[in-house]
Amino acid sequence: MQEFSIEQGLVVPLDRANVDTDAIIPKQFLKSIKRSGFGPNLFDEWRYLDLGEPGKSCENRPINKDFVLNQERYQGATILLARENFGCGSSREHAVWALDDFGIRVIIAPSFADIFFSNTSKNGILAIKLDEQIVNNLFDSVEKIKGFELSVALDKQTISLPTGEAISFEIDPFKKHCLLNGLDDIDLTLQHADEIEQYEKIRKQQAPWLFS
Repeated sequence: MQEFSIEQGLVVPLDRANVDTDAIIPKQFLKSIKRSGFGPNLFDEWRYLDLGEPGKSCENRPINKDFVLNQERYQGATILLARENFGCGSSREHAVWALDDFGIRVIIAPSFADIFFSNTSKNGILAIKLDEQIVNNLFDSVEKIKGFELSVALDKQTISLPTGEAISFEIDPFKKHCLLNGLDDIDLTLQHADEIEQYEKIRKQQAPWLFS
C-alpha cells in the first residue's frame, strides 16, 4: 500500500448526499478482485450515457458532460469533497478500489458509512470527517475559485487552504500509523513473520500429522 504523508491536490466537489457504493462502482463490475482497473468505471452510471459492461473500453463511450468528474476544470483532481453518509449501501471494497484507481487520495465529508470508512484506510485513502458548516464553506470555495487546491498533511492532521488558514481534523491513531507507513492488513501480519514461522515450527513438532 502506498504511504500517505502530504497530499496537495485539486478538489472535485460531489454535491450529493447518501452516495452509495452501487453508484461509486456498479454491481456488474464486481467480478474482479485484482484491486486495479476499476478507475474508468468509477461512478459509471453518472459519468456515461450508455450502460457500462465489464471488459468494455470506456475510451469511446458517450460521456455525461454535466457530471462533475467529466468537467474540464476538475481533471486530475485527487481530493474528493462529498456530502453526508458517503459510501453507504453494500460493503463492497471495490468502491474504495475504484476511487483509488481513479487517483483519489483524500475524501472529505461530514460523515461516512462505517464499513466504507474502515475500508478507506486499509487501501491507502484518507477519509476525513469535518463539521458540516466547514464542508459547506469548502463547497462554496470550490465553486467560486477555479483550480481550488488543498494541502492535506496527515502527520500534522491539518488541511491548509489557499488563504493560509489551516483546518484541523481527527483520525484514529492506529489508522494514522497504517496510512503513514503504507501498511494494509497483509503488511501488518507480515510484521510478525518471524513469530509466525516460529509458531509453525513448534506446531509441526507437536502435531506433525496436521502438516502431512
